[in-house]
Amino acid sequence: MMRRSTFWSLGLLLGLALLPYAASALGLDFYVSVVRRMLIYALAATSLNLILGYGGMVALGHAAFFGAGAYVVGILDAAGVHAGLVAWPAAAAVAAVLALLIGAVSLRTRGVYFIMITLAFAQMVYYLFISLRQYGGEDGLNLSGYSLLPGIDLADSIRFYYLVLALFAVLMWAFGRLVDSRFGAALQGIRENESRMEALGYPVYRLKLMAFVISGAAAGLAGALLANHNLFISPSLMHWTQSANLLVMVLVGGIGLRYGGVAGAVLMLALEEALRMWTEYWHLPLGILLLCVVFGAPRGVAGLVAPWFAGAPARGGRP
Repeated sequence: MMRRSTFWSLGLLLGLALLPYAASALGLDFYVSVVRRMLIYALAATSLNLILGYGGMVALGHAAFFGAGAYVVGILDAAGVHAGLVAWPAAAAVAAVLALLIGAVSLRTRGVYFIMITLAFAQMVYYLFISLRQYGGEDGLNLSGYSLLPGIDLADSIRFYYLVLALFAVLMWAFGRLVDSRFGAALQGIRENESRMEALGYPVYRLKLMAFVISGAAAGLAGALLANHNLFISPSLMHWTQSANLLVMVLVGGIGLRYGGVAGAVLMLALEEALRMWTEYWHLPLGILLLCVVFGAPRGVAGLVAPWFAGAPARGGRP
């Protein structure tokens, strides 16, 4: 019998698949691009949720991997390499290597020291790209066009949307399989009691580093998608405020909930889009609304519907 969470997941996927047709019928084609951006940020937030919610690693430098993936696409585009089958895997690979280097050092610390060292590394990467004048420096870098993929014209907004949706579905499925695997169970055990897992013989450092690298690679791929979405890359993608945004998305959506990153990204970006139409000082009402969510739903927005949809809770068994 189909699990209830699977049923709701398929329903959500079907709704997202039908969205372009509904938007076109209502004359709201612009919102296809808005939802595409939400899906990209949902992937980035979910990649952070893997290490934060399941591994207990409070990283404040995740934007470094997100921005690095975007810049790989931009730099290859400037070098004349426009093939998405080259640029996108390269973006994920470079972000994974960067995560390996940062994680190898950062994961030797704990608590507030881990938070600060990930922040420090991310800011180092941020200032590195600001200094690269040949790639726009702090003014950013414009792409000459969309990445080229066989049989898919990304200049067609609908086709690009369906490609992002397909990648979103595949990566969310892979994320679910990962957290339900023995690796995911070990990672959650480390979150609960790292010393006990070490005493039981688990290679804690290696498991955490592996999760960190996987998380970085997924964030890098999300960055590659965002670069094509915007056709522009800015060092601000790597700034600590971007890392904080991703962290807030996970917090609001639900730390350690399978769809926590998705719920947080959708809620924050939808509120931002709506409030911008009412006031240029949209940050204040957004902050108040987010505070209401945090106090009204301690387990996050996804936690409100966890028994039906959100997946395994952060501290407990499977749904």
